[in-house]
Formats: sequence, C-alpha cells, structure tokens
Amino acid sequence: MHVPITRRRFTAAAGALLVAPRARAGASWRLATGYRAESFHTLNIAALASAVDAATGGELRIAVHPNNGLVKLAEIRAAVEAGQVEAGETIITSLVREIPIAGADAVPFITGSYADAQRLWRFQRPLLERHLAARGLQVLYAVPWPPQGLYSARPVTSAADLRGSRMRTYNATTARIAELLGAQGVDVAMVEVGRALAEGRIDSMITSAVTGVENKVWSHVKHYYEINAWFPKNLVFANAAALAALPPRARTVLLEASATAEQRGWAASAAAATQSLEELRRNAMKVERTPPELGREIKRLGERFSVEWIRQVGAEANEIFIPYFTQT
Repeated sequence: MHVPITRRRFTAAAGALLVAPRARAGASWRLATGYRAESFHTLNIAALASAVDAATGGELRIAVHPNNGLVKLAEIRAAVEAGQVEAGETIITSLVREIPIAGADAVPFITGSYADAQRLWRFQRPLLERHLAARGLQVLYAVPWPPQGLYSARPVTSAADLRGSRMRTYNATTARIAELLGAQGVDVAMVEVGRALAEGRIDSMITSAVTGVENKVWSHVKHYYEINAWFPKNLVFANAAALAALPPRARTVLLEASATAEQRGWAASAAAATQSLEELRRNAMKVERTPPELGREIKRLGERFSVEWIRQVGAEANEIFIPYFTQT
C-alpha cells in the first residue's frame, strides 16, 4: 500500500476548504461533494485542490464544496454533465441506473482485499470512462470506502448461525443476502441503527468497521467478522469541456495530481479501516477473520451473485469479470 495521509497533511489540506481563493488570474473551478468536510474522501479532494493550486501558480484553483453545500449528492453527476459545476464526487453505484457496469464493485463477496478491489477497478475503469465520456464527463480518480464486514450479536462460524437472525438491510442486494443466508431482513436506515440494535429489531448486519465505530455498536453487538463483502467506491470526475478548456499545463497538472490522489486515497481508506478495527477492539468487540466454513459459503454466494449480475448487465459485464477472475 501507499503511505497513508498523515493527520498534519490532511489538516493542512482541509484548510483549502475554508480559505477563499487568492485574487489571481486563472481558471476557477467548483467541485461539489455530498460528503462531510471531515471525511477522508473530502480531505483527499482538498489535498488535490491545494496541490493543483500550488503546482499551477494559481492558473487553476479548485474550490471544494462539501456536505451537499453546492449541489445535493444525488444531483451532482447531472450538474457536472450540464456544466453547472466543473467537477464533482459521487458514489459509483449511484450511476447504475444509467450505466449498469457501475455496479461491478457492489457485487458482493468477490473482492476479499484492497488488492482485489484495485484489480477490479483496473478492469472496470475503461468501461466507466467510455460511458462517462459519452456524457461529456472525464474520470479523474476513484477511492473505495473501507470494506463491509459482518456484525453479529452472537458468534458465527457458518451461514447456519445466521439463520433466523434479524439482519439489517438497506437495499436490494443486502435484502437478497439476508434471504440467501436464511436471515430475516429488516429495513433500517443508518441513522436508526443504534436504536434498532437497542430495541432488538436487528441483531446482525453487514457494514464497515468505520460505520460501526461512528454508531458505537459495541453496546449491542460483540462480534465483527472481516468478510470484506465489497468495497464501494467514490468517483471524482470533471466536465470534459471544462477540462479541455484549461491551458495544457494546468490540464496536465490536474490529471497527474488526480493519479496521486487516487494512490493517497486508497492508502487513507486502508488506514481508516485499520484504525476502526482497533477502535472496535478497544471497546471489547471480538474482531475476527472470516471463519473457514463461512468463507467457503460466501464465496459460493459471490459466484452466484456474479452470474446473476452478468445476466442482468449483459455482455459488457464479461469485459470486467472475465479478466478479473482469470488474470492476476
């Protein structure tokens, strides 16, 4: 992995969110994101903006607008496509309705590590770039959230231990996982997780260690399994016409800084995952690798989900999964 962003470097970069651009000639871009200013994703974008400003001597300045402050998260892709803002960030799975192959990184149980997730992105990126280019958009980079793990109120060694449990669901995929595992799916929004656990409405769920820490779930569940169910990614992208209008040097700097931001962001995601696991342990949760039998069972589920996704998406899905499963 690449060297993680230090707190000092992130803090300095975050200042770019608050300091007004200096009065200098040059292009001024706005980048909209729906995530909090404190999110490692947003801090990474702020570091990108700071690096571009410094490297171009103000020839390109990027003002970062977090927390839905400029455009709502669900509307960012359309706003950038329409040229209302020059750049934006969204979670890749939000593009699935118009670009089905955007759902590749949300197919469960096929990526067991950050290395797997990076390899999947390597095959997914060219197709996503092609679809976005047709809409006048340019991919800058993508960074995953920490992987999704399994929380349970009782020990789990196999899928049989989850039968009859009340599993939190929040979309069609998690509802199907609950069904295939023999659990009772209970639709619970993330803001309601703490209350649902306290009231006994759910006793298992699949979500990241980061989310577990944010919701202090250790008061109600004591087991976390690193099943790494999937690695959902955020995408940072630009309006292609705005990018083409930049002076060549500024355009080159932005693309090179984006490649650096991708490396830095993956490292920051891995660091956030590790820190969150440590926090779960500090709060008396038992954090374990995937038990062997459960691992074999979820691998079979991954194969099933893969086949179903290929049938749903069509031949283009094979352009991702055939090389992903056959090449190293």
